[in-house]
Amino acid sequence: MHISWPELRKQCLVLEDDAVLALNKPAGISVTGERHDTDMVEMAAAQGETLYPVHRIDKVTSGLVLLAKELPPHGELTRQFNKRTADKAYLAVVDGELPDRGVIELPLSVGRKNRVRIAAPRESIHRDGDAWRVAAQDVLAGKNYPSITEFATVARTGTHSVLALRPVTGRRHQIRVHLAWIGHAIVGDPLFDRTGTFPRTHLHSWRLGLDASWRPGARLELEAEPGPDFWRLGEFEITAAPEQLLSKAAELMTQLTPGGN
Repeated sequence: MHISWPELRKQCLVLEDDAVLALNKPAGISVTGERHDTDMVEMAAAQGETLYPVHRIDKVTSGLVLLAKELPPHGELTRQFNKRTADKAYLAVVDGELPDRGVIELPLSVGRKNRVRIAAPRESIHRDGDAWRVAAQDVLAGKNYPSITEFATVARTGTHSVLALRPVTGRRHQIRVHLAWIGHAIVGDPLFDRTGTFPRTHLHSWRLGLDASWRPGARLELEAEPGPDFWRLGEFEITAAPEQLLSKAAELMTQLTPGGN
């Protein structure tokens, strides 16, 4: 995606104050640390603006990105992600249909070529009611990371589901790997769909809630609505009005575990 930093900053602005800048990032732009692509932090630096990422979302994921302008607020905010007290919510469109609510409690590990995977054989994953788990004896030897994703189903189309998700733990690629390994991959996710059928990955960083000592009420509550491209699956479009789906998603999120990074 070719867009200048001033354009991106203006078009995608969610909130700005003296301490932070929050943007609704389009899918296809990296936040930071890309070896081959220009990223947002580099784009800002080229225009004389120094920004410190509070967290990261994948290049293929759209939605909220929070950047600090100074190191003290950066430290205050990143500590909450590290302690899993930041409240994060995502939206996703996935293959197939899922129950009204569920929890995916599957440990992650890093396999060949630095790829994130479930730390157990795929066939050992079992569904217990509306929870997906593996038995302790099936977890592969080596370093692994306990990981939990909770979800609520916002809508079903017959072939796909719209989910609101809360990653209770915040591992790299957690939501993408968890959903794919239980058989409900995110639509257009290049980690699991190499066909190129869909122009984008249908995962969106929707909400962030953090303590912020400098803000009124000492709290930072952010929300970024997905763009029209999120609701279009190639030539197929989710027919329910986005505002109705977001309202339902907000209601369902109150039923999931608060907090979590």
